[in-house]
Amino acid sequence: MNIGRVVDSIWCTRKEDGLRGLKFLKVKLLNREKECEDGEIVVATDLIGAGIGELVLLTKGSAARRSKGLENSPVDCIIIGIIDAKTDGEEDMDE
Repeated sequence: MNIGRVVDSIWCTRKEDGLRGLKFLKVKLLNREKECEDGEIVVATDLIGAGIGELVLLTKGSAARRSKGLENSPVDCIIIGIIDAKTDGEEDMDE
């Protein structure tokens, strides 16, 4: 699993049949220390209603396709949680 911050929405007017009805978000992955300018960007399927600016919990690969309804969909990364609060030692990641 990874932690990331939602930075934008992705809109697709045409997509593979297994992706119809799914919402896609652009997510910047966080490193172990804090958010960084050159963080990896991934496209994640959102099944829980995350919004831009929110910290989210992600899962990738075959674990992403284990969610109900995605068994036959070509997804690689899904948002599985919205993080309400997270602290790393003395620093709060919501700053």
